[in-house]
Amino acid sequence: MTASSPAALAPDFWNGRRVLLTGHTGFKGAWLSLWLDVLGARVTALALPPPTTPALIDVLAPWPGQFHRTGDIRDPAAVRRVFDEADPEIVLHLAAQALVRPSYADPVATYASNVMGTVNILEAARSRPGLKAVLVVTSDKVYENFGRQVPFAEDARLGGKDPYSNSKACCELVTASYRASFFGTGARLATARAGNVIGGGDWALDRLIPDVVRAVGSGRPVRLRNPGSVRPWQHVLEPLSGYLAYARRLVEAPAGLPDALNFGPDPESFRTVAEVVEAISRHFDGRPGWQQDDGEHPPEAPALTLNSELAGRILNWRPRLSIETALEWTAAWYAAHRAGAAMRPITLEQIRRFQNLTL
Repeated sequence: MTASSPAALAPDFWNGRRVLLTGHTGFKGAWLSLWLDVLGARVTALALPPPTTPALIDVLAPWPGQFHRTGDIRDPAAVRRVFDEADPEIVLHLAAQALVRPSYADPVATYASNVMGTVNILEAARSRPGLKAVLVVTSDKVYENFGRQVPFAEDARLGGKDPYSNSKACCELVTASYRASFFGTGARLATARAGNVIGGGDWALDRLIPDVVRAVGSGRPVRLRNPGSVRPWQHVLEPLSGYLAYARRLVEAPAGLPDALNFGPDPESFRTVAEVVEAISRHFDGRPGWQQDDGEHPPEAPALTLNSELAGRILNWRPRLSIETALEWTAAWYAAHRAGAAMRPITLEQIRRFQNLTL
């Protein structure tokens, strides 16, 4: 039985557990909100208003068992208020400015959210009685990347050239400083790094799957900036299962745990951007296809992959879905939404199927 198996995610640990979740109005945060609801956790969540219309957090509503608060992690007073309300045992910090291209347009806001927002979370957490674990979610882009197609392990050098990647590397350094300075005893503090996630309910701009879904609706091919770029694609439930398993171990058996873990797909699931579009187009009768976008674009790393062997050894965590299955589940979700289906039951069913998978 593995640490990311149904037993490790079951209500015996999470049921009634006081959890503070930031970033619940984002794509990953909304999926995690629903999963924590399934597990019986007492969730208090803080985030900005949903960034898109539609938004997954609204599509999955109502949320009678959770307390959702609108606020900005850049506001220390708002952060302190939600900590006082939640009195958390576990903090899962996902809130961030999470896109590369907007970070070029507004680097100040990106650093303010990703660096100072994290400082505000950790400052509120560091003297909180009853707090047992804080998990800060960063990115696979925290590593200094020279474009070599070698998967990054956790001990690789941190870096990042664009403001988003660099701000996330700074977030890692902030977390390490707070861990050394203020978290020597009491709550454990760690970071989790994951790659490009896919799944139903993402409508963000400048993300591949939402761009494909919009192109299907418009009847035009999706325009790709870098069709040959390699990314570690995985279904959103994969890293979320890792976060849940990691947080549980931080509470129950923290001795010897590393301070950071990667949660990426199997190497055979690494695909180029063009290959992902072609694969998901097969689920929509060959649409939308793609064409090269020859406009000027900010630079992005041509290759980015993760080595998750440490999470396998420490948590017995393994990816469960092939890239083909992940794309199939994603396409089925969006097809159901386009058909007007009630999406909360469908999303819950995908969570149930994922939990019931055997390794």
